[in-house]
Amino acid sequence: MRKFLSGVWRAATFPFRLVFNILAFPFRQIYRFHKYLNAEPEEHPIAEVFANIVTQDETRQMLWAQVDALRAHLLRSVLALAVTVVASFWVAQDVMEFLAAPIGGLEKLQAIQVTEEIGAFMRVAMSVGIAAAFPYIAFEFWWFAAPGLRPREKKMGLAGIPLATLLFLTGMAFTFFVLLPAALPFLGGFTSISEFWAAREYFGFVTGLMFWIGLFFEFPLVIYALTSIGLIKPQVLAQQWRLAVVIIAILAAAITPTVDPVNMGLVMLPMILLYFISIGLSYIAYAGRRKEQAKAQVPAEDEGAG
Repeated sequence: MRKFLSGVWRAATFPFRLVFNILAFPFRQIYRFHKYLNAEPEEHPIAEVFANIVTQDETRQMLWAQVDALRAHLLRSVLALAVTVVASFWVAQDVMEFLAAPIGGLEKLQAIQVTEEIGAFMRVAMSVGIAAAFPYIAFEFWWFAAPGLRPREKKMGLAGIPLATLLFLTGMAFTFFVLLPAALPFLGGFTSISEFWAAREYFGFVTGLMFWIGLFFEFPLVIYALTSIGLIKPQVLAQQWRLAVVIIAILAAAITPTVDPVNMGLVMLPMILLYFISIGLSYIAYAGRRKEQAKAQVPAEDEGAG
């Protein structure tokens, strides 16, 4: 009889419990996410982990668990990129026309090989897909690193995802609106040879340049994050600025299609500016880290005195 009454009660209250669970679901998720953001990580020094890999099965299992987690994050990132690339097929033609505007439109380009048109189309679609999937890919990398970060570092990393996306798009916009208008006339007017540019070469050059400079615009944010977790100190960046300028010059020579001082200077100038901005951000992150460490030491000293 008791089982019968219990079954009747569950059947009668099922609609109400269903509605309650549906309404409570977002609040539960928000609570779980808030708890996740404020959870303190387990302390596992890197040197100790590598020392225990050979001797302790538990350490090896933890390491393989991290490898499996990284594989899952990478798989989701690739799937998201595939979705955005496929979705970009509907706008790739318009984007190609936009990218070809500096040279007078698509009619100024020609396809020499049979598969050249579809190759150029896919390259542009890939670039659009990367730009669209960038926030989610950045979130996946944050999600992978979050268990080892402190609450402040988790929140700063999560808040930095929109900024990282903005910086990447800013770098791509800088390349198209500033660098290309200066580089293309020089490349096209260097000699008296008639200009009949292949579509594959043109779109490969434009999208590649936009991608790499867009990535370099992430440098200040990366430096800030690495300083926040204690891997980089701003004093080292400030002292090694001359070496950084040399490395930037090498990177600019590798990224730009020519080694003339005009085009290299156009690439080097924002890179050098971003480097010095990174030094300032590194000092800010370093000060915040020291402040957090000081706060953590005060309770420990109070406990010791007690």
